[in-house]
Amino acid sequence: MPRKETHFHQQIDELKIMILQMAAYVERAVDSATRALLDRNAELAERVIEGDAKINQMENDIDEFSLELLVREQPMARDLRFITGCRRAVIDLERAGDEAVNIAEKTIYLSKLSETPHSPMLEELVATAKDMLRLSIEALQEENVEKASDVCRMDYKADDLNVRILKKTMDDMVTEVTGVRRAVNTILAARSLERIGDLSTNLAETTIFVVKGVSVKHNCQRF
Repeated sequence: MPRKETHFHQQIDELKIMILQMAAYVERAVDSATRALLDRNAELAERVIEGDAKINQMENDIDEFSLELLVREQPMARDLRFITGCRRAVIDLERAGDEAVNIAEKTIYLSKLSETPHSPMLEELVATAKDMLRLSIEALQEENVEKASDVCRMDYKADDLNVRILKKTMDDMVTEVTGVRRAVNTILAARSLERIGDLSTNLAETTIFVVKGVSVKHNCQRF
């Protein structure tokens, strides 16, 4: 049965629009940071760092707006889960924006070193992390549990790639002394990509919580 439209529900819709606008901004930041990493583009990396203030401001605005809704309207059932889910999602989105900044900072350092080919595993991890973030945002927008579950399953692949990159770069450190700093920064960038995968999984767990009313934190692969 269609819900009866009220001022409260108009504000719920407004909250959803605010979350999706922030998600789009974060997705662009991650896309720019990873393109800068693969292309050794320090100028693009600088723009990612400068843009993080906007993401932080969005987080503050959504936090304040959602808290006002909770206090003033005292929602129940699905509306309560939705607002609670939005407050969880905004934290994960802000952290994903921070990881984009971390990647950008490593890119600026790496761009000053002599150019070497990227590991295919790093390119695969970039693609996986971006796919997870995009799919988790789509799941949140559509309240689609199937897409959220797909993100949870993809987390295994991101974790595995991160470990394989760590082992490969440690091997490189043994054979190339001057490559130690390069290897450390590559490891840290890969770690940020794996964290984006983790945060995308958190967003997927939030979608499952909002739609199904069950908490699957830290165990959503089995959902």
